[in-house]
Amino acid sequence: MHKKICIALLGMFAAATASAATIEMKVHGLVCGFCAQGVEKMLRKNPATEGVLVSLEKEIVAVTTKPGTDITDAELTRAIADAGYSVKRITRTTRSLDEVRSEAQRSAKNPAKK
Repeated sequence: MHKKICIALLGMFAAATASAATIEMKVHGLVCGFCAQGVEKMLRKNPATEGVLVSLEKEIVAVTTKPGTDITDAELTRAIADAGYSVKRITRTTRSLDEVRSEAQRSAKNPAKK
């Protein structure tokens, strides 16, 4: 009985920690570290933002939101546009920033597999 309760509690904890959404955006015009810093700074101004990842190689910007919060596509598009870039696609995923980062790094090391 105690095992079942522990397993149920672990499942609920895992679900709660996984509830923060990851929003991945394909952004056109990212070419340098200064670009990445500007986009990251703009997105971190939103109180719902928990984490930001900018991959210059893949032209991907990923944002995680704090549990129970969201950032609308319009807010994201406006923040990116205010930083001087254009959003080509927005996708909401369950991947973590670490997973997005790992994929971006693999792609950078193996450009033929982009």
